[in-house]
Parts: sequence; C-alpha cells; structure tokens
Amino acid sequence: MSAPLRSRTGATRAALTSLVAVMTLAACTSQPGVDGAAGSPPKPAAASSHAAQPGSPRAIHPRSPVASRPAGEFTISFAGDVHFSGRVRLRLDHDPATVFAQAEPELKHADLTMVNLETAITTGGVRQNKLFTFRAPPVALTALRDAGVDVATMANNHGADYGTSGLRDSLAAIRRSGFPVVGIGNDAAQAYAPYTTTLNGVKVAFIAADQVQDETTLSMFSAGRGKPGVANAYSAQLIAAVRRAKAAGYVVIVYVHWGIEYQTCPSGDQTSLASRLADAGASAVIGAHAHVLQGAGWVAQGTFVAYGLGNYLWWRSFGNDQDDNGVLTLTFERDKVVADRFAPSHLDNRGVPMPATGGTKRRIMAEWNGDRRCTDLSAMPPR
Repeated sequence: MSAPLRSRTGATRAALTSLVAVMTLAACTSQPGVDGAAGSPPKPAAASSHAAQPGSPRAIHPRSPVASRPAGEFTISFAGDVHFSGRVRLRLDHDPATVFAQAEPELKHADLTMVNLETAITTGGVRQNKLFTFRAPPVALTALRDAGVDVATMANNHGADYGTSGLRDSLAAIRRSGFPVVGIGNDAAQAYAPYTTTLNGVKVAFIAADQVQDETTLSMFSAGRGKPGVANAYSAQLIAAVRRAKAAGYVVIVYVHWGIEYQTCPSGDQTSLASRLADAGASAVIGAHAHVLQGAGWVAQGTFVAYGLGNYLWWRSFGNDQDDNGVLTLTFERDKVVADRFAPSHLDNRGVPMPATGGTKRRIMAEWNGDRRCTDLSAMPPR
C-alpha cells in the first residue's frame, strides 16, 4: 500500500508509542470521563437467551428472518475497543441513542453483535494508580443497546479502573440494565460464566478473559472465590469454562483482551492461548487491546481467530493506523465458521468509526489482509 501510515520497525514503533503516550497524557486533563496521571425497535423472530451476569435475561433477536436461511446458519459481528471518554463522553451526554452515528447500521447487520467495553461503569470509585483510567455512567450500556450491540466483554485492563467500589458499581449497573456483559463478576464463577443464547436453532455461548498483565490482573482485581473482578486468561478456569460449554452442546465464542500494544503481529502468549482455546472447543476466538489491527483467519483445528480489532469507538485520534478499525462478521454453519467479512472503518474527529470508502477502504483492507502474513492463520477454512 502506498505511503503507509504504519511502521513495523521496532525503533519507529517505539518512538510512535512514546509520542502517543505524551499526546494522550496531555489531553487527559481536559477530557470529561477520563482520568490520567495528570489528574483525576425490537427485532423480529426472538431467540432464547440467558444472561450469565446479574440482571434480567434479555432475548436476542435475529435481524433477518430465520426462515430465509438454512437451519443452523447464523451470523455474529465483532468490533474492538469501546469506551465513552473524552469527545465520546460529550456525545454520550448529549444523546446516548446517537453516539455511534454512521457506525450504527454495520453493528445491526448480523444476528448478534459483540464489543469490548473498556471502561468501568461508575461515576464514583477510587481511581487506581495507572497512567490511564476510564469510567462512564451507566447510560453507556443504554448507548450500546441503542446502537445494536447485544453483548459486551469487560474482561480487560480497564474494567476495574476505579477500584473495588467502582467494580461493584459496574456490576450493579449491569444488573439493573439487564444488558449482557461477560468476563467480570462478583466472583470467579460469575466472571468465567458464559452468556448463552440461541441463534437460528443453535445454542451459542460467549466467554471472555483478560490476558493483559497490568495493574488489573496483577493486583487485586482477578476474580476469585468470593472476590469480585475480571476473568484472568492465565487461569485454568478459562479453558475449563470453554470445555464445559462445548460439552453442553454450545458453539463457543471467546473474546480475549491480549497482545502487545502497537504490534500488528501476535505475541507468543496470544498464539499459544488461541491454540489452547481451539483445542478446548472454541469455534471462534476474537481479540483486542493492541490499538492496531492484527491478523485474522483459520487455525489448523478449524477455529477462526481474529487477533486484534483495534480501537473502535475511541476518545483520541492519532493520524496513523491506530485510527483504523472495522466490524468483523462471521457466518456460522452450526459450530463451524464458514465465511468472514471485514467492513473497514476509520475514526473521525468525533471518535466515531466511519465506514471507509475509496482509497481509505482499499488501504485498510490491504492492512487487514497483510497482517495475516506474520501469523499461522489461513485465509480460507480448512477442508
């Protein structure tokens, strides 16, 4: 691709990382909803569902008539990191129903849509000793639902940014809203429990975990027995949860927060966990955290893996590949991913992932497909 915005060399990447950190830190003091180091209508044909998190079960409704598709065929869309800070918080405060703007139609394209919600859901709590901390009011869950998002993961390194009290606020907000959130809970049993639903006659389970070893999982916020927190991907409980769901007859989807920031190639920890999850029975493994797109495709076991979906609804733009993102839609036939479609988008000055067109679309698609080269993934499902 011409005049690439990215650089894959270590020195250039390191310089970019430092520049981004300085730019972001400088912006923190004036952005609502962000605390940094410097300061503080129903869809047709309802399907059955069960929310593993506290809250009322919420039915997931396929967006297209089930009768028009073969039995057992369904689609799921995924987008990357979402939070409601800075410029996006201004949009949330103005009107939760319109935060995603032009991005909304793509989120409503599939039978079900999932994102990574990278923020604590609280207006209080105690800011943790981290460079960046994010929080949003409970209406953020309303904004997700209004945009067409059906389930979110909070198993990430910002889910507990406001301490134990902020964590309990988040769980209470989830419970009150009835919006399905996985990867976080009042204890380990709840944090590793799947959200389950039925799509076109197929039982599907969604599980999430955090592999980023920072203050969240290295300190007191990994969920345990009688201890609230996020699901830790290094725990044997993750693989056990996948195996249980698979044995119970579910198609298993795992969303993992992982990878090395600004690196387009997956780390050894990512590839190792992806293989273990495939062996345990996951049909798809989706990831985010690196702030750039990473490779996607099929592993030898037949599992579809998308290592990184980038910053989706985001509080800053950087004029480089951190602004590139998109919505990945997978088509399933029973427990097999048989096709994938990536709809590229790019952050505008509102923090909205605008559907890409023309040269921008061609560039991001070249980026998306090129990122597969440093993986062991195939562009086509195994025969």
